[in-house]
This record gives sequence, structure tokens and C-alpha cells, in this order.
Amino acid sequence: MRARDTEEPHRVATPLELLFDLCFVVAVAQAAVGLHHGIAENHIGEGVLSFLMVFFAIWWAWMNFTWFASSFDTDDGPYRLTTLVQIAGSLVVAAGVPRAFEGEFDVVVGGYVVMRLAMVTQWLRAARSDVDCRPTSLRYAAGIVVAQLGWVLWLFLPEGVQLPGFVVLMLVEVATPVWAERAHGTHYHRHHIAERYGLFTIIVLGETILSSTNAFREAIAEGHAGPLISLAVAALVIVFALWWLYFDQPGHLRMTTLRASLTWGYGHYVIFASLAALGAGIEVAVDYDTHTAHIGGVPTALATTIPVALFLFSVWLLHVGPSNECRPIAIGFPVAGVLVLASTFSPAPIHFTAGVCALLVLTVVLATRGHAVDRP
Repeated sequence: MRARDTEEPHRVATPLELLFDLCFVVAVAQAAVGLHHGIAENHIGEGVLSFLMVFFAIWWAWMNFTWFASSFDTDDGPYRLTTLVQIAGSLVVAAGVPRAFEGEFDVVVGGYVVMRLAMVTQWLRAARSDVDCRPTSLRYAAGIVVAQLGWVLWLFLPEGVQLPGFVVLMLVEVATPVWAERAHGTHYHRHHIAERYGLFTIIVLGETILSSTNAFREAIAEGHAGPLISLAVAALVIVFALWWLYFDQPGHLRMTTLRASLTWGYGHYVIFASLAALGAGIEVAVDYDTHTAHIGGVPTALATTIPVALFLFSVWLLHVGPSNECRPIAIGFPVAGVLVLASTFSPAPIHFTAGVCALLVLTVVLATRGHAVDRP
């Protein structure tokens, strides 16, 4: 298991990586369902907190595998088997998500620990095979083991200190790569990483596509054709616009240093979580229009406008940059984010949000007309 060439031509996602993503999206879907029910039943605080905690486990395990694979993917038997164990762990996490939204995190933690300990096996194998990266690999393995012991002990903490304990262990997890990479940087492939993140973005966007489909289905079944079809169309416009805005600027150009790469990689927690939450928000809007939600119009609107605004601000910071030489784009993203939040109080917040996103896409197209863009 030797480090791969950082400039390897034609490096693309493997079938195993695609299977890995497909199985992880099951856990994402379960988290979105839990958030949807939490908001619709007016348990907003508990639902959002549980969603953020569960989504951290999903995202962090996915991200660690993705960066490791970019550096050390050998695609041999042991590598495949260890990855399949991680996939099995993700399905355990998915199975435990409903319990987590009820305050019981034992199954989620169990699946998460399985995934992370399988990652320890990968790092120890890399340490044995690659002398140059051995200090880094051993640091990764040690940091992961310490964190997993912490997660198991976390289950036995009193309820009142579980949230502070979660924050501490989360910081241990996110600090491990920073500490490990200082020993000797791993050989990640920038184009490969950008493609992997893009693929996962598309998969999470599928959650909102599913929500739009449910709106059409409800319209046909319940006879609310006008409002729900209009809602579904607006949701699709939002999805198409967010896809356009994310992929308009190539992500690999932002990974110029280790610090920039970590910022870019870590910042995608907000992008992925906001997209998953958007799907839940559209479902809440469907419930509101069919009079089955137990919340008012403003909280219903916020379930959509906050995720969209967070997505726009995150893409602006990670892909566009506040100092982007194309000023209409550099200014357009934050302005659009503010307008989306303001649309919460409009007569048709989701439709107004769709209009703002479409206008931002038009701004990007006109501002970059005639300029060549380096594509991944």
C-alpha cells in the first residue's frame, strides 16, 4: 500500500467508491427523514440538534475514507474487504438514526465505531508499507483509536453532559488530521478529491429531488394539485440552480495548500448538511400545504430558506471567494443568501427562493460569458 501519484492522469472515482457513496446516502436519507418529522411535529430544537450530531458521524466517516482512498487506494483484496466493513458500518448507522432522534445513540455509535476502527486497519497497513508516510499513518491510527474509546464512554455519560462531551470528541476527531498531516503530508489527488465531493453533492441533492417527487405524488393522491405542483416546480428550480452554482467553479483550484485543502474539505459539512436539510424542508412545506404539519408558516419557510442560504454562503466562501476578481459573482452570492433569508417573510417563500437562485445563476452566466473556466 504505497502512496499514489498526486499528478496521476485520468484519476477518477472507482466502482467501490461509488458503492461506498450509494450506501452512505441511505444514512443521509434517514437523517433527513428524522429532521423532517422533528420540524413538522414542532420539535424543532431536538430535531435540528439530533440531525447535526448524526450528520457529523455520517460526513466524518465518509470524508476520512475519501481522503485516505485518494492517497492509498490499492484496490486489492484486503483493501476491498476493509472498505466493505466500513460500508456495513454505515448501514448500521442508518438503522440507528431513528433511535438517535429519540435520544438513543447506541446503534449509531456502534456503527460509527465499526467504520472508524476499519479505518485504523487501513492506516496501519499504510504505515507498514509506506516508510515516508509511516509517522502520519500512525498518528491517524492513534487519534482514531483514542476518539473511538471516547465515543464508547460517551454513551455512559449523564444526559446533562452528553452535548459538551460530544463537542469535545468532535474536536478530537477534526484535530486528528491536522496533527497527523504535520508529520508528513499524505499524497491526495486534488482532481480526485474534487470529483468525489462533487459526486456526493449530487447524491445529497437527490434528497430534494425525492421531496419534489413526493410533492407531485401528494398532489395526485390528495387533490391539492395547484399548490403542490407549484411547490414541486419551485423545489426543482432550487435544486437545478444549486447544482449549477456548485459546479460552476472547479473545486480543485481551491486546494492550493494543506490549510486551504482542510478548510475546503471541512467546510463541506455545511454544504452537505444544508442540502440534506433542504430535502427535509421541502417535505415540511408539503405537510404544511396539506395541513398535516403542526407548525406555522414562518417556521415552515425557515426549514427551506435557512438551508439554501447556508449553501449559498458556503459555496461563496469555499468555491468563489469574497475576493474573486469577478465582482458580480463575489457580491452576488452573499446578496442572494440575504435575499433568500428575507423571502421567509414573503407570501410564497419557496417560490421567492427559487426566483432568487435562478437570478443568481443568470448573474453567473452573464458575468462569466466569454471567459474560459478550468473544469475538473
